[in-house]
Amino acid sequence: MQTSRRFDNLAPYLFAQLEEKIESAKKEGVDVINLGIGDPDRPTPEHIVAELCRQAANPDTHQYPSSKGMETFRDTVAQWYRSRYGVELNAADEVASLIGSKEGIAHLAFCYIDPGDTALVPDPGYPVYQGGVTLAGGEPHFMPLRAENGFLPVLEDVPEEVARRAKLMFLNYPNNPTGAIAHRQFFADVVEFARQYDILVAHDAAYVEVGFDDYQPLSFMQIPGSKDVGIEFGSVSKSHNMTGWRIGWVVGRRDVVTALVTFKSNVDSGAFEAVQHAAVRGLSAPQDALEEQLQIYRERRDLVITTLNDMGWDLEAPKASIYVWAPTPNDMDAIAFAETVFSETGVVLTPGVGYGSEGERYFRISLTVDSVRLQEAMERLRHCSIRFGPANH
Repeated sequence: MQTSRRFDNLAPYLFAQLEEKIESAKKEGVDVINLGIGDPDRPTPEHIVAELCRQAANPDTHQYPSSKGMETFRDTVAQWYRSRYGVELNAADEVASLIGSKEGIAHLAFCYIDPGDTALVPDPGYPVYQGGVTLAGGEPHFMPLRAENGFLPVLEDVPEEVARRAKLMFLNYPNNPTGAIAHRQFFADVVEFARQYDILVAHDAAYVEVGFDDYQPLSFMQIPGSKDVGIEFGSVSKSHNMTGWRIGWVVGRRDVVTALVTFKSNVDSGAFEAVQHAAVRGLSAPQDALEEQLQIYRERRDLVITTLNDMGWDLEAPKASIYVWAPTPNDMDAIAFAETVFSETGVVLTPGVGYGSEGERYFRISLTVDSVRLQEAMERLRHCSIRFGPANH
């Protein structure tokens, strides 16, 4: 049976060959340290796990959930935005639950993109932005994220004819994979750009709670006019070590939230209510575990930055996210660099080109590895035969 043209247009999985080599190396007894996965290594806080167990034993949570989420969950998300960001949301129609924010990001395109429509997609960027648009039959127009612009898209560089036909713009700050942050003026410019061209802004705020050195990342919803032009996706995956729980939310412009809920009601039955209760507990309890987690990530970040700079790089420590983004040495091809490092050290680095063509000659290190193992990985890198030092980016 022939797959659909939309399916065939999905970008190839560029990490497949590397993954095969990882599995082969493990079978041969290689001690692999994987710095390529952005999945928190620490467990979900005990009080959240306890709430899940309690609610899972309650028969009331065993039936079909609402596609838009429990009222208690939506109220809690609205309260979180009020207390953390000073943002007022109507929990009735400006908040909805998701089975992880990835689900909502992918499904949004099906609500607004018809075959041939255009969406503005960051490059490099989380692959789901492009994938959702492609599966909906749309055409992504890539906005380059480059070091000289702080890894922010230059809105003025979007061609006029592209801006006029674009229906969606995806943004993500703090950014994956670059770790870049967005300042208030940039978001304000995005609001005006979206108004001018009637574009829906979809901000992926997966890392908004992961800030360092007294820096609190911005929510797009904090910007005046943002609810007129956009929505924001969020989750407890990175902030509360709940990636496997699959619970998140969308907030913002009410007609968009409603459209996404309508779509969801046709393709899924909502998030398990026991998990929603657990997320409520995580968001409403004291955030001591989050503060402890940020301290650990900060120490890991400093270890990676210090090691790379000792080896010849000149990197600034990122102010947010769980990643370090760095140029490959001597303009080396990203995949070739990652494969060489792996073959010599057993350390897995993510080649930046997997996130888009603008990621070529970059690599990403995830901080979600036990600190002892991360220290071991850094020592191995020091003894790699590649002549280290940054390329001219």
